[in-house]
Amino acid sequence: MASSSSSSLRSWRFNVFTSFHGPDVRKTFLSHLREQFNRNGISMFDDERIERGQTIGPELMESIGESRIAIVLLSKNYASSSWCLDELLEILKCKEDMGQVVMTIFYGVDPSAVRKQTGDFGKFFNETCASYGEGERRRWSKALNDVGNIAGEHFLNWVNEAKMIAKIAKDVLQKLNATPCRDFEGIVGLDAHLKEIESLLDLDYDGVKMVAITGPAGIGKTTIARALHSLLSRRFQLTCFVDNLREICPSGLDEYGWKKRLQENFLSKVLNHKDMRICHLGAVKENLCDQKVLIILDDVNSLKQLEALANESAWFGPGSRIVVTTENLEILQQHGIGSTYHVGFPFDEEAIEILCRCAFRLRSPLYGFEVLCTRIIRLCGNLPLALCVVGKSLRGKKKDEWEDVVNRLETILDQGIEDVLKVGYESLEENEQTLFLHIAVFFNNEDSDLVKAMFSDGTIDVKRGLQILVYRSLIEISTYGNIIEMHKLLRRVGRQAIHKQEPWKRQILLDAHEICDVLENETGTRAVSGISFDISGINDLIVDERAFKRMYNLQFLKVYKSRDDKLKFDILAGEKSRDDMNDVIHIPEEMKFPRRLRFLHWNAYPNKCLPPSFHPEYLVELDMKHGKFEHLWKGTQRLANLKKLDLSFSCQLKELPDLSRATNLKILDMSYCKSLYLQATRVENASEP
Repeated sequence: MASSSSSSLRSWRFNVFTSFHGPDVRKTFLSHLREQFNRNGISMFDDERIERGQTIGPELMESIGESRIAIVLLSKNYASSSWCLDELLEILKCKEDMGQVVMTIFYGVDPSAVRKQTGDFGKFFNETCASYGEGERRRWSKALNDVGNIAGEHFLNWVNEAKMIAKIAKDVLQKLNATPCRDFEGIVGLDAHLKEIESLLDLDYDGVKMVAITGPAGIGKTTIARALHSLLSRRFQLTCFVDNLREICPSGLDEYGWKKRLQENFLSKVLNHKDMRICHLGAVKENLCDQKVLIILDDVNSLKQLEALANESAWFGPGSRIVVTTENLEILQQHGIGSTYHVGFPFDEEAIEILCRCAFRLRSPLYGFEVLCTRIIRLCGNLPLALCVVGKSLRGKKKDEWEDVVNRLETILDQGIEDVLKVGYESLEENEQTLFLHIAVFFNNEDSDLVKAMFSDGTIDVKRGLQILVYRSLIEISTYGNIIEMHKLLRRVGRQAIHKQEPWKRQILLDAHEICDVLENETGTRAVSGISFDISGINDLIVDERAFKRMYNLQFLKVYKSRDDKLKFDILAGEKSRDDMNDVIHIPEEMKFPRRLRFLHWNAYPNKCLPPSFHPEYLVELDMKHGKFEHLWKGTQRLANLKKLDLSFSCQLKELPDLSRATNLKILDMSYCKSLYLQATRVENASEP
């Protein structure tokens, strides 16, 4: 006998094959059953186009074997047809050979009459057998006895045919759901996600519920939603997974026409009605208010989409569930969807498993690949989409090829995920885009209060901008410390966006060679508000003393060296200073920094002091770690805006600046300043010295 596992591995063409005697039930009970099955999304073989003869044709034989469930609808005249009796033989053979599920309905006939072939049922059976041999009679008789012993629904036990049919449909759905879907096997952590979301959906509740799945791009929201749809769809009369919402939104229409077109596309898909046309925006409610539906709206990025497709719970029938996936929490807030499931980044162990399933089709790394796997998850920042892209690119490759891929990882990631991640950035308004880029370059892992102070001149609405970036899952702000965190791949999206800007429009300069030209030849412009200068690949640079003259809007300046990790470790160990880290830059003593600087981060500043013309009155943060200076400036400066001063590891620093006017200083770090002459310095106004 076939096992249930062999049955579940088959690919079924139909959900149900029904064996019946046409004149008894086709225009009555069977038509109502078919209609109910259609509402529940249960596919049933339709035999109306098949010409019936004395024997079962090959097409019908194939259809029986291609159906997951066979329903034998036994009526008074069922046994009068040799065709029906041969169908029954084939059904029971499929049950025995491949585990086909067989259900019975006794429509106006008693099960005992079927088993024993008595009464009118037996009379018609005997008349049929008269034209056939004894062997055929015994086979049919045994089949009727067997099927009569399968417990089923007895029409005479029901006072309401509609309720009986609804019960049969429910039983069919349960049996279909007993067959596990294998499309999503092996997806790490999926079962835990589905369990949590099912709890939010509260499927036993008869009302309508709207639930959202949130999280950043590439985290796996769509995969989870598709698995949820596969798991639950059989429990609803109608289901629809609406993807590519960004792409199907029509252009060139006013808002009414836009919503109307969106509803037409939506209803065409839900009702399986091609090119459906509607007259007004009440069409969704008219068509679905009495239907138990499961609707999944994937990648929603506009409130108008929800207003068009799921504006009110009353649009859908009792027990309906609407699931929305989005990166934008603000949309959910505006639409009043309070039940949300946030998909977070996987832990390292899960990230390793995601990578290994894609690369090796195993749960853990092959021997010798452990270190490489760890490097990759660090570079990918545990983002599932990135791990899958990289893992699949490594499939079948040897260890030395892995090394090469890791070295080219940025290129691989750019090709595989840029289109997914950049959508969130491109959907922002100009104010939020500007803030996104500044965070990506300057302010990741920075205190949000400090960032707000950086833009206190009102050029950017930082409070509103941070809120929108959080809503859209582009940043997180930690509860403890109010620290802004942006995923490393999103930071890369920001840098790519800057590189693609027209050079004369760039507010932030990143390209080291472009910055060298600006600093050597005084070619900067008033458009520049920030410079992030990685000098890792620079051999020698002489900065013009008037380099910043034309960049009078420059507010954020960062000079650092990203490579030379060994030297960094030596410095931390105290075996070397950072003298070699920044000696490629030569700064004239009389160089003039921009007066409006708010953020100055210069790692290993090479001179003994800042220029005499340096004005720190707008500075919010001054970070000069590993500097070669002996003092910063002489005398008293206006420092009312200064909130953070970091001079750590400045081993030649001998004298603290006068901080008596730094009345808002919150953080002062002087650690490992070995040459500092400890003198009485007025820092009593610093709240956290």
